[in-house]
Amino acid sequence: MKKNKLPRRIAIGIALGVLVGWACHQFAGSEQQAKEIAAYFSMVTDIFLRMIKMIIAPLVFATLVGGIASMGNSSSVGRIGFRAMAWFVTASVVSLAIGMGLVNLFQPGAGLNMEVVQNAAAPVVVNTGDFSLKVFISHVFPRSIAEAMANNEILQIVVFSLFFGFALAGVKRAGYTKITDSIEELAKVMFKITDYVMAFAPIGVFAAIASAITTQGVGLLADYGKLIAEFYIGILILWAVLFGAGYVFLGRSVFTLGKLIREPILLAFSTASSESAYPKTMEALEKFGTPKRVSSFVLPLGYSFNLDGSMMYQAFAIMFIAQAYNIDLSFTQQLLILLTLMITSKGMAGVARASVVVVAATLPMFNLPEAGLLLIIGIDQFLDMARTATNVVGNSIATAVVAKSEPHEESAEEADSAQHPQGAQSQRPVSVA
Repeated sequence: MKKNKLPRRIAIGIALGVLVGWACHQFAGSEQQAKEIAAYFSMVTDIFLRMIKMIIAPLVFATLVGGIASMGNSSSVGRIGFRAMAWFVTASVVSLAIGMGLVNLFQPGAGLNMEVVQNAAAPVVVNTGDFSLKVFISHVFPRSIAEAMANNEILQIVVFSLFFGFALAGVKRAGYTKITDSIEELAKVMFKITDYVMAFAPIGVFAAIASAITTQGVGLLADYGKLIAEFYIGILILWAVLFGAGYVFLGRSVFTLGKLIREPILLAFSTASSESAYPKTMEALEKFGTPKRVSSFVLPLGYSFNLDGSMMYQAFAIMFIAQAYNIDLSFTQQLLILLTLMITSKGMAGVARASVVVVAATLPMFNLPEAGLLLIIGIDQFLDMARTATNVVGNSIATAVVAKSEPHEESAEEADSAQHPQGAQSQRPVSVA
């Protein structure tokens, strides 16, 4: 019952955040004073996100290693990885295509008639050097697992966990199971810590919303209402496509999955952080019946390669800027932009405001004014909330579909229970939930 109250408390936190943020914005004496007030709210949000980040690395490591060790052979990992990547690439193309189609239909930037200022100093400094293919490929492989965990480099943790998991599976087959048991116990402890941290979620959500409204004001939503409304329409269409694809593979149970992931969606939406939703997404998938050996592998991989909401945002942002400056892009140019985003976006994991960075890196490639980034940077917080929540939806459905396509394989514990039902039953801990 306590867990069922969390979405309601988060929703209350969002409403109170808007109300308090509006009041602070109205009664602040100046813009500087509003920023000072918002800084206190941001401090609370930062504390909550820090608590989330402290559990991500050990949770990913423990669940992924435990999952691989339970698979027992590399063919399962290869099969699951191939199916996951096939889904990720297809979903990315669909997300970008929907975004491109809608922004051409709605024309949200038309009529702004912005002028390109020649030889003007770049007003927005964004580091885009990390998005070359060479740097990305080399960055995938960690030079130190301690460094990867300290920086929450999920893809690097996945690579190390793959090596560790395969090695552990080999040791397990030789009859040594102490480390495997310890890893599984570590996962249980991390999920328990997650429950403690999530108790602070409504407070963190309240502070995040209040901070954004205090500095920007609710008037910002009205000024950019057309772009925000059309982007959210696009997000709803993308959700319909994702759940429709899920229905093809999962049937009516996809709606059960939708109910189970309400908490992580709310967390991701209100904090604009995928990391905050990761533990609850894992828990929701487990309740849905997804085997840990699949979810612990596919979900972390999806955080790097399956960012459906971010892909749609990038298409919207680039086309909006082009329209605002009255720059016509041919179908061929738009297709090339789509393919470019497919590649550059794969290095987004672990980069703060990564979608904005990808947009900043892509604009000069097609001679689009980088100053156009200022047009969307002010409302990025509100767009980020929607795209982050969509990333959670996309990764949850992808994981469930991949798990559905996998043949049922008994883990070592299930096999042992089948051979020794009485002994297994006597050793099973009693649930006190």
